[in-house]
Formats: sequence, structure tokens, C-alpha cells
Amino acid sequence: MKHIAKYILQLLLPLLAPLFLGLLLGGCAIFGDPTELDDTKGWQAERIYRAGEEKMIDKDYDKAIGYFQKLESRFPHGKYATQAQLEIAYAYYKKSDPISCTAAAERFIKLHPNHPNVDYAYYLKGLATFNERGFIEKYTLQEISDRDPKTLKLSFAAFKELTDRYPKSRYFKDATQRMVYLVNSLSQHELHVARYYMKRQAYLAALNRAKYVLEYYPNSASVEEALVISISAYDYMELDDLKQDTVRVLKTNYPQNPMVTGKVVEDERVWWKFWESLTEK
Repeated sequence: MKHIAKYILQLLLPLLAPLFLGLLLGGCAIFGDPTELDDTKGWQAERIYRAGEEKMIDKDYDKAIGYFQKLESRFPHGKYATQAQLEIAYAYYKKSDPISCTAAAERFIKLHPNHPNVDYAYYLKGLATFNERGFIEKYTLQEISDRDPKTLKLSFAAFKELTDRYPKSRYFKDATQRMVYLVNSLSQHELHVARYYMKRQAYLAALNRAKYVLEYYPNSASVEEALVISISAYDYMELDDLKQDTVRVLKTNYPQNPMVTGKVVEDERVWWKFWESLTEK
């Protein structure tokens, strides 16, 4: 019997060895690396905060976030913990992580709605997606008007909330300027899509995009072209009354438009077939 048991053990040992090794490694993972040291052990809140600031200066944003998170968890109350929450949002912004930046800013707003610096959290929310660009866009120099407008709208909404809530904020002027830029970019996006539809003879779809610009972005730089696209779409769809009404709006507000004056380059004459009728009336 002993020989049989010994023989069975010899057969099972190669199979059991990986299992025991896995359990051993798993145990190490559970209990952590015994050589891992916390360099902030025994530090006070101010010292941890200063260490995080130093890492921000060094542009080591991951380590800075680590310091600020340790500070907040170890000293959850007081000015340093509150400031650390803002610093975390800013660090995420600097490392181009808009999702984490937005989440951190929104958390600060929820926890401290009456904080004297809460306007900065709204400002960071706007900045988080203001310059967001995808991998393809970065390496193809894609125009901002060609992008999915979702992130632009999120940025605009954050800046608008800031300017509505805090008209005396130190960030009001910059946020307002960025909103103007975003409106123009969003309207350009609509025109970009409208041109696409015009090329494919989807005139109603192009018209809807142009009308969207006229309705929602009436102060943007895209209104003139939106009128031109509308006139052309009406012309192709043989809606002459609507076309003439829009022509009058174009002539009244943009008398120097090439379509009105007849000074149209050859490419545009091919593109917009209605241009001749404008100079005849």
C-alpha cells in the first residue's frame, strides 16, 4: 500500500505543483508587496500637499494625483483636503484625461457648492473637453468643425453655466471668449454636414442643417453661408417662394455676398446653380 501511495503521489506532484505556486503568488497579491513603502508615512497634511505641488511643477501628474489622493483619504477635513480635490481635477486636465477631469470637477461642485473657488471647478469642466482631440484627429490635422460636436457642446454648456452663475468670476471673460469660439465651431460643423448633403443631392437634409444654424447660432459667422445653402436647396427643390424670401434676407444683411453681386468664381458657379437668378432680380 505504501508503494502504491508513493507511486500515486509521484504522478500527482507535477500536476499539483502549479496549483500550489498559483496559490502562493495569489497570497502575495492579496497581502501586497512587502517591499512597497509609503513615503508619506507620518507626514502631516501640509507636507503631503507640498509634495503634490512639487510633482505638478515637475509635470509628473500621476504622482501628484497620488499624493493629493493620499492627502484627501488621510486628512478628509480641512483646507488642504479641499484644495487637493481641485488639484486632482487640474492634474487630470494637464494629463489630457477629460473624463477623469470632469468627474473630479463635478465631485468638487457637489461637495462644495458654496466654496469661493467653485467657479474654477466649472471652468475646469469646460476646459476638459475644449481641446479634446482623438488620436486620428491629432495625426491628420482634422478641422474642429469636422468633429463630433458632442464634446464641443459639453464644453459650451460648462462655460455657460459658469458665466450664468458667476458673472463676476475671474474666469468669466475667458469663458465667454471660448463660448464664442465654440459657437462658431459648432455652426461650422453643421455647415460641413450641409455641404456633404448638397454634394449628394440630399437637399432637404442640407436645408435642415442650414436652418439649424440660422435658428440656434444666429450670431455666428456661419449665418451668411447658411443662407446661401438654404437658397440653393430651395432652388433645387423648386420652392421658389421660400427661395425668394431667403434671397431678400441675404441681400439685406449681406449685400456684398458674391452670390448677390455676381462676382462668383468658376468653381462656385458650378457648385451653386442658382447664382445667376440672384443677379437677374
